[in-house]
Amino acid sequence: MIPRSYLPRASACCAGLLAACLAGCAVGPDFKTPAAPATSGYVAGALPQPVKAGDIAQRFVQDQDIPGQWWTLFHSAELNALIDRALEHSPTLEAAQAALREANENVAAQKGSYLPSASLAAESQRDRASGAAFGIAGFPASYFYTLDTATVTVSYTLDAFGGIRREVEGLQAQADYERFALEASYLSLTANIVTTAVTEASLRAQIAATEDVAHSQQQQLDIISRRMQAGAASRTDYAQQQATLAATLATLPTLRTQLAQQRNQLATYVGALPADFAGAEFSLDSLTLPDDLPVSLPSKLVEQRPDVQEYTALLHQATAQIGVATANMLPQITLEGVAGEDASRFSHLFEPSSLVWTLAASVSQPIFEGGKLLHQKRAAVAAAQQAAANYKATVITAFQNVSDTLIALKGDADALAANDHAVEAAAESLKLLKAQYQSGGASYVQVLTAEQTYQNARVGEVKARAQRYADTAALFQALGGGWWNRRDADAAVTHDTSISTDCCKGHL
Repeated sequence: MIPRSYLPRASACCAGLLAACLAGCAVGPDFKTPAAPATSGYVAGALPQPVKAGDIAQRFVQDQDIPGQWWTLFHSAELNALIDRALEHSPTLEAAQAALREANENVAAQKGSYLPSASLAAESQRDRASGAAFGIAGFPASYFYTLDTATVTVSYTLDAFGGIRREVEGLQAQADYERFALEASYLSLTANIVTTAVTEASLRAQIAATEDVAHSQQQQLDIISRRMQAGAASRTDYAQQQATLAATLATLPTLRTQLAQQRNQLATYVGALPADFAGAEFSLDSLTLPDDLPVSLPSKLVEQRPDVQEYTALLHQATAQIGVATANMLPQITLEGVAGEDASRFSHLFEPSSLVWTLAASVSQPIFEGGKLLHQKRAAVAAAQQAAANYKATVITAFQNVSDTLIALKGDADALAANDHAVEAAAESLKLLKAQYQSGGASYVQVLTAEQTYQNARVGEVKARAQRYADTAALFQALGGGWWNRRDADAAVTHDTSISTDCCKGHL
C-alpha cells in the first residue's frame, strides 16, 4: 500500500510530466498566413477618375479607411433604420451567430483533452458464495457477504506528439471560419439591402417617368383627336398615337410587379413575412451619393475581405489536420491511476486498511492497419492542397471584384453624363417636331419616333443614375465593408440557449 503522504509527490510528478508533454513539439506543418499578392493596383495602368455626372463628381481616394456602418454615407435615415432592423431580426444572422457559438464551444470542449479525466464510481454488491469453491474443510456450504466499493479513476493521454493540440488548433480555425462567415453575412445582408433599396428607387423612378411620358402621349392623342375632327389630321395619325400610348402603358405592369417583388425581398432581409412588412418607400432623391470613394491598398485587401479570411481559416484547419493524421501514426501514451476503498461494511469503507490502488502506464503503437493511417495522412495533405487552391482562387476573385467595380463606376459616370445629354437632346427634338407637325412642317411618324426616343432616354437616365448608386455600394462590399471598425457584431455572439420561431407562428 502506498502511504498517503506520497500522493502529493505523485501529483507533482504528474503535473511536471503534463507540462513537459504540453511543451513538446507538435508534428505536422505549422500554419503561416499566406502573403498578400505582390501587386500595386487593381487595374492596368493608372486608376481613372470618374467624370462629373449630374451634380456629383465622385473621386477615388487611395488608402481611405471604410467606416463600419458604411451605408450611412448615403445619408438616408430610412435606409439606416431598415438596416438596423435587419441586423436585429435577420434569421440568416441568427444562424451565423449560432454557428459561431457552436464552434467556440467545440474549441472549449476539445481543450478539456489537455487535462486528465477523472470519474467516480460507487458500488454495493451482495454475493452468495459456495464453500466448496474455497476447498476449506468445515467451511459453510454457502456464504453470504457484502462488498462496498468506492473508486476514483484518473486517466491521462500524453500529448507527446501534439495530436490533441492540432485537433484544438483545427477547431479554433473552424471557429475563425465561422467568425468571418458571420462577418460575410453582415456584409452581404447590408449590401443587399442597399442594392434592393436602390433597385426599388429605380423602379419607382422608371414608373414615374413612364407615367409622365404616357400622360404626355395622352395629351398628344387628345390634340390629334381634335385636329381629326377639324379635318387637320388623319385617322392613321390617331391610330398610330393610340398604339404608341398603349405600348407605353404596357410596360407599367412589369415594372410594378418588379417593385412589389423588391418590397418582398426587403421583408425577407428584415425577417418579416411579406404581408406583415411595413417600411419606408425609397426614391433616388432620398439617397445621397457619396463623393469620396475609398480604394484600399492591394496589400490590405486580403485582410479586409471576410471571404478571403474564411478561406484562410479553412486552409489553417486543413493544415492542422495533417498534424492530427501524423500523430495518429505515432505511439499513444496513456497514464491511469485508480484509487478506492473496499470494505465488507459501509462503516469501514474509509478506513486506512480498506485503501486499494492501481497505477498503470500504457503505450500503443499502430503496426498494421491495412494502410489506413498512411492514406488518411495523404488525404489530409490533399485536402490542404485543395484548401490552398481555393484560397488562391478566392483572392483572385476578390481583386477581380474590386477591379470590376472601379471600372464600372467610371463607366457609370460616363453613362449618366451621356444619358443626361440624351434626355436634353430628345426633349428638345420632340418639342421642335411637335411644333413643326402642328404647322404642317413634319410628318407624324417623325413625332412618334421622337416620342419613343424621349421615353427611352428618360428611362435610360433613371437606370444609369440607379446603377451608379448600386455600384457605389458594390465597391464598399468588394473592399470588405469596414467590419474591422464595427463592434456591434461582438455583442450578438454570446451564450444563448433560447430558440425562437415567433415570426413563423401560424405560418409553417
